[in-house]
Parts: sequence; structure tokens; C-alpha cells
Amino acid sequence: MTTAGTPQAGDRALLPDLAGRRELVGAWASLSLIHYFVVEAAAMAAWQGSPSYDRRSHVISDLGAANCGPFNGYLVCSPLNWLMNASFVLQGVAMVLGAVLLSSAVLSVAATPGQRAIRTGPGNIPWLAAGAVRALILVAGIGQAMVGLIPEDTELAWHLTGAGLYFIAAPIALAILGFVWLRRSSMSWMVLLFGVVSVGATVYVLASALRVDEPGSIERTMAYPIILGLSLVGLTVAYRVHGERRRIRRLAAPAR
Repeated sequence: MTTAGTPQAGDRALLPDLAGRRELVGAWASLSLIHYFVVEAAAMAAWQGSPSYDRRSHVISDLGAANCGPFNGYLVCSPLNWLMNASFVLQGVAMVLGAVLLSSAVLSVAATPGQRAIRTGPGNIPWLAAGAVRALILVAGIGQAMVGLIPEDTELAWHLTGAGLYFIAAPIALAILGFVWLRRSSMSWMVLLFGVVSVGATVYVLASALRVDEPGSIERTMAYPIILGLSLVGLTVAYRVHGERRRIRRLAAPAR
């Protein structure tokens, strides 16, 4: 891979626009996922089901249940279900925007200060891996939007399908991108760690056929790292884009 400046003779390379509005919007869309924790706290505080909401025993989707009544062996009643489901949908939309607006070339070079060219082609692992990351995040975003649009107590099969897409695709994307970014960004280890932790928790749940003790705890071990990891990706890209925009403004400023 070319590491900076002009690509070598004979290379096919992309020179991504690291200072464009498209890249900035995509980065901030990914970073916006962090809003989830505020919404979850508000929905938990408003909970009126029985027993009282407990992060260890209640799954996240209970906060988005459309109706008050018996479900999954206890009484669910979440007055702020509309807010929780809106958060799920907004997360999904933000992930889709990030996947569409952040090109493979941008994701490949964003974590490496000074790098502006990325080689393309069948043999270029970072570029191909970044493309896979985009596809996986797109799938995960669609799944997360489904979770919000189809609450658990309406069409459970479709709700679980959306959750499955999210919990399988998103952590794999984080693990791949964290590996690609290794030794290129101080955030790489955190992104990789969040991906591995979420993948491990998801494999555990699937291996146990969805029958686990403290389902709320294990689901949050799957979900929280995804939100934090994708937010870190957005922060890393946004930091690079803002830096490139400042550099361009300095070069364009008239000499004093």
C-alpha cells in the first residue's frame, strides 16, 4: 500500500476526498449512535412493568414493547416505547448513512495520519476489507431499523430477524476494521476489542439456542460494544476529516 503522497508508478490508486461534506456527514452519523445510552436510561426510568426493570434480566427490546401486558413471562409496560423504537430506527439510519457515505478508500486511510492514497485491486487487503465492513454495517443498519419498526410484541419472528442481522453483522465489521487499523490509530485496539467481545457474546447466545441466564446482561454485552465501537469509528474518521479541512484552509489562506 502506498503510505502517503503520490502512488508509485504502475499502481492503480484512489485519492479519496478526506475533506468532503459527504465524509463529514458519514462520520458524524456513525458518532451519533452514542445517543442510545441517554434514550435507554430515560426509557428505563419510565418503566411501569412488573417486576421493576433490571439490566440483567430484562432484554433491551422490552423497552420498545408496543403494548402493556404479559410477554416473555412477565408484565412489560414501557410508556416511552416510541422513544426507544425511534432510537433503534435512528441508529439503523445512521449506520446505513455511514456505510453509504464513507467510501472504502476513506475507511482504509482515515486512521493513518498523512496517508491520502489507497491502492485498489484484488490483492489489496485493506481496501477489500473496508468494502466488506461497509456491506456488513449496511446489513446491520437495516436490521437495527427493523428492530425499531417491528417491536417484539407485534411480529416476534421479524423482530428477531432484524436483531440477528444487527448482532451478527455489526461486530464482525468492527473486528475486521479494527484489524485493518492496527498500528495505524490509537483507537484500533479499542475498535477490535469491542468487535471481538460482541462476536464472542453473540456466538455464546447462538450456541445456547437463545437460552441464557441473565439475558439482559448478555444482550448488553453484545449491543454496548457495537454502539461504542461504531461511535469510535465515527470519531476517528471525523477527526481526520476535520484535520484535512483545516489543512486545506491553511493552504488556501493568503500568505501574510
